[in-house]
Amino acid sequence: MRLTQFTDNALRCLTFLALSADELNTAREIAQRMGMSADHLVKVVQRLTQLGYVETIRGWKGGVRLAQPPESIVVGEVVRQTEQSFALVACFETGDGGCPIAPACGLAPALDEALQAFLAVLDRYTLADLTRERRRLRDLIAD
Repeated sequence: MRLTQFTDNALRCLTFLALSADELNTAREIAQRMGMSADHLVKVVQRLTQLGYVETIRGWKGGVRLAQPPESIVVGEVVRQTEQSFALVACFETGDGGCPIAPACGLAPALDEALQAFLAVLDRYTLADLTRERRRLRDLIAD
């Protein structure tokens, strides 16, 4: 399984914001320091705002910050809410994807079980868990 760039950027943005505590950061600053496209990050921030993970403050001294404590942001939930599709194979999307053996195939149920296990592991982690090495992480993204 491979997460989309959107989800990767969402998790990286949340990580950056968790390291910044209550500071306001601009999307441009986050993108620059985390090696992301600023234009793409604006879309990510909009989605994270809709989901209630971040809040944006408009104006000259505005920016972005976490809207929840890092301990309450569950990684598995973020992944579920930012991925567009979890269809690992074509038959997940259409029921059979035109596959002649779909009605009796054991691949789809096995992949679905693997996907559920993947998400269950991510559900055991919060944003706080991802940022335990605060000093080291902050040093890595310093100006």
